[in-house]
Amino acid sequence: MPDWLIWIIVAVVLAIGELATPGLFVLGLVAVAALAASVAAAVGLDVGWQLVVFGAALVGTLGIVRPIARRHVKMPAAIRTGTDALVGQRALVLERVDADGGRVKIGGEEWSARAFMEDDVIEPGTRVQIARIEGATALVHD
Repeated sequence: MPDWLIWIIVAVVLAIGELATPGLFVLGLVAVAALAASVAAAVGLDVGWQLVVFGAALVGTLGIVRPIARRHVKMPAAIRTGTDALVGQRALVLERVDADGGRVKIGGEEWSARAFMEDDVIEPGTRVQIARIEGATALVHD
């Protein structure tokens, strides 16, 4: 079996692994490095040079592409939109909030709410922080 084909198979297996484990964003970059090594093998470089190309491509993808991708995944609060922008904001409890429900006021709008921790009970008038939004319900904690 030619070297370039082995590198292609490795790249495909890694790409499938990336698809099976979303969020890690590592295996896909290693797959790109394997593709670079397959090109090196296809042009006739020996195994040592293929490994050098693989290593250089791996360092390049992990060192350059991954930090850029991570910055885009972890957007600052000022850039977030929709319900994501509400996470971390403060709200005022209008009706008692517990694991079963309640009402809060978020930026002038009234929202249904539940306690983030199931055993919490938050009384009206309390300022809370929004931990998460699930559908049209704010999960809050004090």
